[in-house]
Amino acid sequence: MLLLNFSHALSQEQIAQLEAIAGQPIQRAIDAMPQFNEQQPFEPQLAALLDQIELTPEQWQTEPILIILPALNFIAGALLANLHGRMGYFPHVVRTRPVAGSIPRRYEVAEILDLQALRAAARRARTANH
Repeated sequence: MLLLNFSHALSQEQIAQLEAIAGQPIQRAIDAMPQFNEQQPFEPQLAALLDQIELTPEQWQTEPILIILPALNFIAGALLANLHGRMGYFPHVVRTRPVAGSIPRRYEVAEILDLQALRAAARRARTANH
């Protein structure tokens, strides 16, 4: 499984949590931290960020890929649209959450969201309500 991380670096503990939830090992992790200039258009900055990830069109479409989204919602939205175009479907994304009562604040892997399944469920709900 390939992990594309557009957020903070993961600890070994978080990687172990992620592998346990996914039920398979992370064979490769790519960190691609977006450092966007908010005074410039995001689209070319996003293209430059994704061009750094050396995957063939076939790999984008066939590799099992998990995504950790960037924190800035505008970048995350644009990234999801671009990934859908490259992959042909919405990716699985990793959700983290603060560890309750941790000092200093730490994060753990909470779940893996299947965005394509969420989309399919929303489509079924839309057609059922007509």
